[in-house]
Amino acid sequence: MATCEVCGNHYGMTFEVHAAGAVHVFDCFACAIHRMAPICEHCRVQILGQGVEADGHWYCGAHCARAEGKVGIVDKV
Repeated sequence: MATCEVCGNHYGMTFEVHAAGAVHVFDCFACAIHRMAPICEHCRVQILGQGVEADGHWYCGAHCARAEGKVGIVDKV
């Protein structure tokens, strides 16, 4: 049994996420999202979908990227 690094639950069905050379342990997807999802640098929402990366910055969509002065950014539909 392992302990979730977000909520501290000691649980027999935890899982590991390997990212950027680190190993993270969670007991549910909600905790994994809470810890791992990037934050939009304009509106501060957690990005759960594709998001938009521009010049090393993450945004939830093209609207927020443009609001931060990024040009030529369009949403992919």
